[in-house]
Amino acid sequence: MLLIINYFNMRRNVTGKNILSENLVVGNLIFCLFWFFWFCFCADLKERAKMHSSEVSSFVSKARATVNEMANLPVPTIAAIDGTALGGGLELALACDIRVAASSAKMGLVETKLAIIPGAGGTQRLPRTIGVSLAKELIFSARIVDGEEAKSIGLISHVVEQNEAGDAAYRRALALAREFLPQGPVAMRVAKLAINQGMEVRICTFHKSKQKPGWQQTIPTKDRIEGLLAFKEKRPPRYKGE
Repeated sequence: MLLIINYFNMRRNVTGKNILSENLVVGNLIFCLFWFFWFCFCADLKERAKMHSSEVSSFVSKARATVNEMANLPVPTIAAIDGTALGGGLELALACDIRVAASSAKMGLVETKLAIIPGAGGTQRLPRTIGVSLAKELIFSARIVDGEEAKSIGLISHVVEQNEAGDAAYRRALALAREFLPQGPVAMRVAKLAINQGMEVRICTFHKSKQKPGWQQTIPTKDRIEGLLAFKEKRPPRYKGE
């Protein structure tokens, strides 16, 4: 199953947790795509201006928890940016595994312009994505980049020319999804977890971990046997995520 979430609809309930919890109960979900179609800032600035400082803290904590929840989804995620992803919108995109954007798209962590800083993981995920020095430059300057520049600095994986329908990034993301969907669901989940955990520690530390290695988790699965049989019989595998 491929789950597509329009970020505008997700943003309507502020943190989007209801949408996540309603959709992720589906047991055969193997891919999730977040579509940034128009303008995504995550926080309603007019609403924020009326908040007491204690309310702001609670709001940011909820936003951070939601972004972290999506970063930890056990399935591949792609952010398709066809419009504008600023502030929390870009923080959400950074929490996805892969980012695709139209050349006309606009992205940036612009919080310093408002005398605040990114509060939902941007100060950690942006340096991990494009490097510490460049991340500082973008955050210090509150600079907004288009799709072409975002690709050149490594912020996104793919850039495409926008089409008349305004969904070029979305279509490119779907094409990527079609490349992922035939693979073994269990292997995809384990691979994502192994990569994420491996990036947080030294290689030798990760290999000496007492946790069962990722490859070992795939050995007793029915999907592994199916993959071998399909290869032997020269046919497409029929994986069930078991």
